[in-house]
Amino acid sequence: MNLRSLTLLPLLLAGLAAVLSSQPAPGPALTLLSKDGRRTLPITIVGDQEFVALDDLASTFQLQVQESLGAITVSYKGRTIVLTPDQSLASVSGRLISLPAPPTRSGRRWLLPVEFISRALTPIYDTRLDLRKSSRLLVIGDLRVPRVTVRYESLGAAARLTIDATPRADSTVSQDNQRILVKFDADALDITGALPAPGPQAPVQNVHQIDQTTLACDLGPRFAGFKATAQPLDNGMRQVIDLLAPTETAATPPTAQPAPPAAPPELPPAFGSSTTSAIRTIAIDPGHGGDDDGARSASGTKEKDIVLSVARRSKAAIEARLGIRVLLTRDDDKNVALEDRAAVANNNKADLFVSLHANASLRRTTAGATIFFARFDKDALAAAPPAEGDRVPTFGGGLRDIELVPWDLAQTRHLDQSTAFATMLQEQLAQKIPLAAKAVDGAPLRVLESANMPAVLVELGYVTNADQEKLLTSDPFQNTFVQALYDAVVRFRDSLTAGGTR
Repeated sequence: MNLRSLTLLPLLLAGLAAVLSSQPAPGPALTLLSKDGRRTLPITIVGDQEFVALDDLASTFQLQVQESLGAITVSYKGRTIVLTPDQSLASVSGRLISLPAPPTRSGRRWLLPVEFISRALTPIYDTRLDLRKSSRLLVIGDLRVPRVTVRYESLGAAARLTIDATPRADSTVSQDNQRILVKFDADALDITGALPAPGPQAPVQNVHQIDQTTLACDLGPRFAGFKATAQPLDNGMRQVIDLLAPTETAATPPTAQPAPPAAPPELPPAFGSSTTSAIRTIAIDPGHGGDDDGARSASGTKEKDIVLSVARRSKAAIEARLGIRVLLTRDDDKNVALEDRAAVANNNKADLFVSLHANASLRRTTAGATIFFARFDKDALAAAPPAEGDRVPTFGGGLRDIELVPWDLAQTRHLDQSTAFATMLQEQLAQKIPLAAKAVDGAPLRVLESANMPAVLVELGYVTNADQEKLLTSDPFQNTFVQALYDAVVRFRDSLTAGGTR
């Protein structure tokens, strides 16, 4: 090789690299799901856009394609789509629509943005097309293909799987040797997000899909049993699987200070008790949610996320250990109107209402949890009906109580019991988590005023305090609060039982 060849070689290599880099890179596939089965169409990545080949679409959907006078005409049963190279606008049966990118040529093939299917082809096609771009899935026809998300939460030695299906799809849960199977009443599943893989020491080691409609949860050595509960959502169905661990007695290591608190011990479930409980339903209200973040720390920790985590843990512990029904005013990141929070408790005849919050202060050193009960002015208390309500005659003789209570005064008849529960919770939290100087206090809180049962609001701590922010988001702190809430509920229930149910 002469000197001239050596000089030209870097230029040739650079030119070849430039040509290769300008070529569309092969990408993943678009899965087409119909009653005839599954097939795939290749996806090509051009820049940051995903494209499919027009001739692939034509053969799949029986489309007629014609190029003339600088335009591309796509026809289906007399209906047409007109595309223009280098333009992101298209005419669909005479109506203009926009695409995220214009048609582009790759060799002899025309490539169209994947969104062409939903924006241009769907309006002229005679079969339902449901493009789910994030999942790279196209559902053809009237198939039931719910979007399924799976969330795993560790609750000390136990755990919880929450499986949401949207739109609504019923599911059955069963155990098959060392697996829990969740089978959906559907044609297929659209799994969104990664499936959890908690690890070998968790009650569930991993979750995977074993056929078109079934999820399998491989069980770990610390699995001792499960409890499955189905909950309807606005436009879906939620399957909650509580995974129980063996009851163990572990030695408690000595601690020099209350923070960080130790995780609560495992308690045996209390199902099967013959005693009629004075508390059958508890409503727990994770404050804020949706576009309302609540208090927020300088590093971005949000009140709405902390209280939702604590509420979920509380629900799992109380339901599994006591068999008491626990309602959450929200179980995901959504807006709930202030008046609707107490309404959830009232409409479901809850026996106790607990609203969870986290605090903020301009003083970065302010810290400590506070439990509030409702406070009314003297005029409101004087105007409130007596605790026993009005009595009216019944059809068969005798009298019965009726409750004609303005909702904004409903809490007045429960103030004594609300104060009693607040004190019990404070006593359970003492020496376990940081408390404010005045840990139990009254305040005119709207979320409590309409609650027609004993009700408290708990400020768990201050996210604006850097040390407390770390504490509030930690598993030990949240588990310790859940343990204290559980103990306070037991004490309160026993006090009501001893004094007669309400």
